[in-house]
Amino acid sequence: MDLEAVRTFVAVADAGRFQEAAADLSITQQAVSKRIAALEKDLAVRLFTRTARGARLTADGQAFLPHARDLLRAEERAADSVRPRRRALRVDVINRRIAPAALLRGFHAAHPGTELDVVTLFDAGTAVAAVRAGTIDASFRAVAPAPRQLPDDIGTARVLDDPLRLLTGRGHELAGAGAITLAELAGQRIWMPGNADGTEWTAYYDRLAAEFGLIIDATGPNFGSDALLESIAGSSTLATFVGEHDRLVWPAHYDLRRIVVRDPTPVYPHSLVWRLDNPHPALAALRAHLDSTRPDAPGDTTWPPDRPDRTTMP
Repeated sequence: MDLEAVRTFVAVADAGRFQEAAADLSITQQAVSKRIAALEKDLAVRLFTRTARGARLTADGQAFLPHARDLLRAEERAADSVRPRRRALRVDVINRRIAPAALLRGFHAAHPGTELDVVTLFDAGTAVAAVRAGTIDASFRAVAPAPRQLPDDIGTARVLDDPLRLLTGRGHELAGAGAITLAELAGQRIWMPGNADGTEWTAYYDRLAAEFGLIIDATGPNFGSDALLESIAGSSTLATFVGEHDRLVWPAHYDLRRIVVRDPTPVYPHSLVWRLDNPHPALAALRAHLDSTRPDAPGDTTWPPDRPDRTTMP
């Protein structure tokens, strides 16, 4: 259907006269008449009856009018979805329960007028490809140093070094510890069934395990965080890592224990990833907000020691 003809129909219906509609649309009255005639031919109905006082909607015209308005609103929404200054800022947070989602919620609280479209993509490769293609505007990713750098058109900024905590049930041998060193965790089984080959978080934990002698166990199906928390709560041998800023919720009777890990404190390095030529104004606002609200790093020595200006892909 010709949307210009639909727009002209609505203008005539609102104005009540072909001449006034032509002035509103900045076209000639003849052009208005041609568009209406073409639309009536397309629909095979009469939409207006001409009278001495102007143009009056027929019964078919009255029936068509609300749908015509819907068509024009749909056109506007479709156009806004791809206009950088009008559409929502699309941001990938990996998981809605971990630290990046909390960072994005903080931004929205500070900028409530900014419309956000929050997505959860899988790994860094998928996220960076989406950023480059323009299907998302930014992604929160933690990418450990590796040989292959990110493409030159991608910008990154470290926005949060999230200290890891050991999560255990009350029956675990370490449940009573207020804090534990990485050296004391050597040989401990850290259960992380969400670790998948080729992902940036698996690369991070593999590197951590190799350096400090940890046992990262990714066996078993990944049924999500709720099932993981339930299993940890009921086990005397299972433990896992969670971020200090992760927003995980569990029933009180689970009695799970978050244990500080130190000497050094392992931190998960969350970075914002975006395309350098992305013009969306809300992206600049998000970057400025994250820069101004970035928390200080933990007071003691942290791991990994590197804080690169440009993050690299696994």
